[in-house]
Parts: sequence; structure tokens; C-alpha cells
Amino acid sequence: MLKHRGFPGRMPSTDYQFTIRRANPKGATALIARERYRDRRPPDRRADTAFMKALWEHFGDQPFERGNLDAGRLSWMFGREVLAAEDPFDPESYEALLVIDEAKARAAFPEAFEEE
Repeated sequence: MLKHRGFPGRMPSTDYQFTIRRANPKGATALIARERYRDRRPPDRRADTAFMKALWEHFGDQPFERGNLDAGRLSWMFGREVLAAEDPFDPESYEALLVIDEAKARAAFPEAFEEE
């Protein structure tokens, strides 16, 4: 499992996790497209924005390996702002390649791109 050096482990001053420490011996948790409802709590929305900002600052528009990125946090964006970058895609692989759909990410998380 690739560890993304320099990527934040969690949202500052919270327990919202962005990365995992070690690989699961049974295999990676599958990425699934989770529905984000409008009534999500503000702290959850801030965590999503902070995670997208970290993804964009670390990887930009280039494909990246899933590695130690948290499956739960990725699943909130998978299939919309974060897409599979390979075909066939294995959602249970730490080596799976992903890519950010910049247009959708900017529309969904404009605050993550404000400082550019």
C-alpha cells in the first residue's frame, strides 16, 4: 500500500480521518458511490471540502493511486468528483488509479479551489 507522504492524515482539530495507517490484511475496503444528501451536517460538509482541497493540492488533475486514502471519505466523492482512472477498475485494490473530475469538483466544492 502506497503511503501518500505529505497528505494530511485528518482534518485539523477534528477526528475526520483522511488516511489510514496500515493496510487491512483481508484487502482494501471497497470504494462505493455514496449519496450525499442536502441535509448533511455542516461539519461533514466542511470535512468533504477539506478532503477535496487536500486531494487537489496533492494530485491536481493527474491520476493517483488510492494507497492509504480513507475509503469512507473517498466513497462520498467516488463516481462524481473522483472517478476511476483505469478500466477495468478494482474498487478493492490499494493500487487502483483514481482521478479528480475538475469541473464537477469545482462545482461541488468551490471553497476548495478559492486560493488558486
